[in-house]
Amino acid sequence: MSSIQKSNSLTDFDVVVVGAGFSGLYMLHRLREAGFSTRVFEAGNNVGGTWYWNRYPGARCDVESIYYNYTFSKDLLNEWRWSAKYAEQPEILSYINYVADKFDLRRDVQFNTRVQSAQFDDKKNRWDVQLNNGEKVSAQYFITAVGCLSASNVPKFKGLENFKGEWHHTGHWPHEGVDFQGKRVGIIGTGSSGIQAIPVIAKEAKHLTVFQRTPQYSSPARNTPNDPEYLKNIRKNYREIRTKMRHSITGIPEEPRNISVFDESPEERRKVFEEAWQKGGLLNLTYTYNDLSITPEANAIVAEFIRSKIRETVKKPEVAEKLLPKFFYGTKRTIIDTDYFETYNRDNVLLVDVKEAPIQEITATGVKTAEDDYELDMIVFATGFDAMTGPLFKMDIRGKDGVSLKEKWAGGSHTRTYLGLGTAGFPNMFMLTGPESPSVLSNMMVSIEQHVEWVFDCISYMRDQNQAVIEVKEESENTWSKHCRDIADQTLFTKTDSWYMGANIEGKARGFQIYLGGVGTYRKICDEVAEKGYEGFILKASEKSAVN
Repeated sequence: MSSIQKSNSLTDFDVVVVGAGFSGLYMLHRLREAGFSTRVFEAGNNVGGTWYWNRYPGARCDVESIYYNYTFSKDLLNEWRWSAKYAEQPEILSYINYVADKFDLRRDVQFNTRVQSAQFDDKKNRWDVQLNNGEKVSAQYFITAVGCLSASNVPKFKGLENFKGEWHHTGHWPHEGVDFQGKRVGIIGTGSSGIQAIPVIAKEAKHLTVFQRTPQYSSPARNTPNDPEYLKNIRKNYREIRTKMRHSITGIPEEPRNISVFDESPEERRKVFEEAWQKGGLLNLTYTYNDLSITPEANAIVAEFIRSKIRETVKKPEVAEKLLPKFFYGTKRTIIDTDYFETYNRDNVLLVDVKEAPIQEITATGVKTAEDDYELDMIVFATGFDAMTGPLFKMDIRGKDGVSLKEKWAGGSHTRTYLGLGTAGFPNMFMLTGPESPSVLSNMMVSIEQHVEWVFDCISYMRDQNQAVIEVKEESENTWSKHCRDIADQTLFTKTDSWYMGANIEGKARGFQIYLGGVGTYRKICDEVAEKGYEGFILKASEKSAVN
């Protein structure tokens, strides 16, 4: 007899999932197919997650389309055709909607609904979930599928409420779109979303002022339409490709060259870098040598190559100089672009260095820096997200003894999890692509499928074994967190202030929150944990089973 409580009530479920993006929808599909009563709560009015909210101009995936899709259904793989090497946001959102239709997923998703709080009841061994519409539901398992980049970061600029024009954040873009024609636009931020949006806005706006705090490394995407014959060959060999993706470093079936940058002459290196630059794409430069993210001297060589490309591309030397990044290449989010640096050659684009002349306030008519006033009709905030923990902290999640997740993770320099899947003191709670998993430093689709499948197997095991509660052991998460830190400290990632480290959020504790051992190694570790009866977790049988 299953330990999972069954109820005819619409407020009691086996599983509650938060978020109807890629991870939440796949989690729903797997659970429902196995007979678990499941309800997904989604703040938006439709499916899509990140791709529902991020509709800013130029929004595009930076992983090749053929790798950025579900792989669990052969029919789905054969039915869908990606139009380009890197799909734009509307096409990705269409794909997610197609999946939701194909598997009839919307009937178990409650839209326009936010989870305000979730409290674990020690006596009932269930989660009590409070919704923003006043409803309360209960579930044995509480699964967060909120994504790593869904809590938008709008800096608290003085005077923003006085601005008479319109303003938007790239992470919450109006669904009806934005008209830039004839307008003086200011964009604050030059991370990935800013670099994607700037060339598009510049072509439409009367004038664009870019307020840059930190110049970024970016290389050409070299996006092209997908050739039908190419797609045919990919589908034919996808089983092999899928295996390579799942056991690779980043979830993409490519590996870095096993050679140091110092094993080749400067002329050979230049040739290798140039070929990678011309080929374009997310990892071609990163994968040229195996020590670029480990050794400062090796990193300096590829960094200078990219700076030379910026100098070649930007015609005005003084502008090019402002665009030259100084941090270790690859230790902030790796960015690819379409005509980003070329955009600064346009007459209607002005670059403002706000590290040199900080923004003092937003005025009624624009932006005031320490050096000048810039009159604007519109402001775009491309200021990113409170990453990793931010989306979780938007809910008041409380485990045993009423301790909140925010309180637990407040002390110290970083979060503490076991495998990025669970955390001690929060029984029957799973985080999909949570902190200290490969997540944002991998092909998210590969990491999502791996997490969903692991969690599904775990819950199925609990049902089959009449177990009521699964909880992370404190020593397990301490060991895992230390392991994650030890790996990260062997690289240059922890030597750079980035959103990976929480450095973009004022007052946020610093700490690297991603597992860097590779998705293949991570998968093996997770599989071994499961094979050993969920080693590192405490499992408790249901009272009924225990009595028997």
